[in-house]
Amino acid sequence: MEAAEFRKRGKEMVDYIADYLEKIDKRQVVPDVEPGYLRPLIPECAPQDPESFENVFKDIEKIIMPGVTHWHSPYFFAYFPAASSFPALLADMLCGGIGCVGFSWAASPACTELETVMLDWLGKMINLPEEFLAGKDGQGGGVIQGSASEATLISLLASRTKTIKRVQSEKPELTEADIMSRLVAYASDQAHSSVERAALIGGVKMKTVSSDDTFSVCGSALKKVLDEDKASGLIPFFFCATLGTTPCCSFDKLLELGPLCNKENIWMHIDAAYAGSAFICPEFRHLLNGVEFADSFNFNPHKWLLVNFDCSAMWVKKRADLTGAFKLEPLYLQHHHQESGLVTDYRHWQIPLGRRFRSLKLWFVLRLYGVSGLQEHIRKHVRLSHQFEHFVLQDERFEVCAEVVLGLVCFRLKGSNELNKALLKSINEAKKIHLVPCHLREKFVLRFAICSRTVESAHIKFAWQHISQLATDLLRTWEQNHHQQ
Repeated sequence: MEAAEFRKRGKEMVDYIADYLEKIDKRQVVPDVEPGYLRPLIPECAPQDPESFENVFKDIEKIIMPGVTHWHSPYFFAYFPAASSFPALLADMLCGGIGCVGFSWAASPACTELETVMLDWLGKMINLPEEFLAGKDGQGGGVIQGSASEATLISLLASRTKTIKRVQSEKPELTEADIMSRLVAYASDQAHSSVERAALIGGVKMKTVSSDDTFSVCGSALKKVLDEDKASGLIPFFFCATLGTTPCCSFDKLLELGPLCNKENIWMHIDAAYAGSAFICPEFRHLLNGVEFADSFNFNPHKWLLVNFDCSAMWVKKRADLTGAFKLEPLYLQHHHQESGLVTDYRHWQIPLGRRFRSLKLWFVLRLYGVSGLQEHIRKHVRLSHQFEHFVLQDERFEVCAEVVLGLVCFRLKGSNELNKALLKSINEAKKIHLVPCHLREKFVLRFAICSRTVESAHIKFAWQHISQLATDLLRTWEQNHHQQ
């Protein structure tokens, strides 16, 4: 394909994507296919000779779309939002077009410098303490990771290295292996599974801390576990606090946990993957109070800030903690500006060496929406979640299972877990809307997350009427079965 054909096909593809997103509400939100559907539809081997673009293009609707779950449909209420917007898509095209691999400043100066500045912009939007910003001569700074899972792993590995060095300086007789075998990391029993996975990869013990009746971890619960572990000779070194847990969007109590972690020499990482975007609204910023005690903080603009995947923003108070853990300098990656204080080489801040020019997406979205446009997007989603909560509360057959703070409503039919599993099954089999469940203590609970950029009040009303009708049908058959038994 030469430039002339690329111009033509590029315009066709932009039209196709625009049509797809404009008419996405006409498509069934989840596909009808069975596992293995795709293999019989395509040849056993790659073609020996080139095919025409027309043939490839035709196969999008024929082969790909039948197996797509439409995450951006206004009837998609599962997981958490996956952000998407036209400015971000345009920036992604430019990123692909430039095609640099930005592992060092020298590999593409704009790729590195725009990222540093964009993370400062974003940090200021959520009113992060000054220490987390790079500024002109700060010790902290931000970096774009691929996902919140990566950010958690990076912070855990950095704190592991820091702790081993500290303990060895205090007790030189201990080997690295001695110390490693005694290290313990902690997180809430509501934390995302990726936190446990980080400990698995990092080769350290992981313990969960019990959450309270609002599904939050408080200072006394963490202190109890720390005291027990220290008494038995273990070395607590890392705590991951969650703001906006995946099951029910609960918030750990940072103002109690932070000072405790600081006092005990424990690295506190904050995972606010979903909720962090809401902190750009002054009315939600209080949920981040206590971040000043943290060593690292992360949230995903690719969830709720209209920047498409992947774009996970991570800040550290002391970037030397990261570079101290990951820095290796082979000759072929060195460059004559690297000793200047103005240069960041992001390969020392992450697991992979290579990186895409992801800050372009942030730059386009922040400029084309403005802070006010992004705030309105968040507020609209929060209003819609309260609309759905209101519907649930008006129906005495249902209960709301956790406080609705942002864009997630956890609800269920009053009754057994089996009843609620049957309700979810009938919702997802009807394929009009898509939901996923969670467990809150012993209860099987349905999660209703406001996700799509284009979702409106009418979609919420439709979803509730649909759920309500399915519940009516289900309860009727359950009662009949019950009487027959």
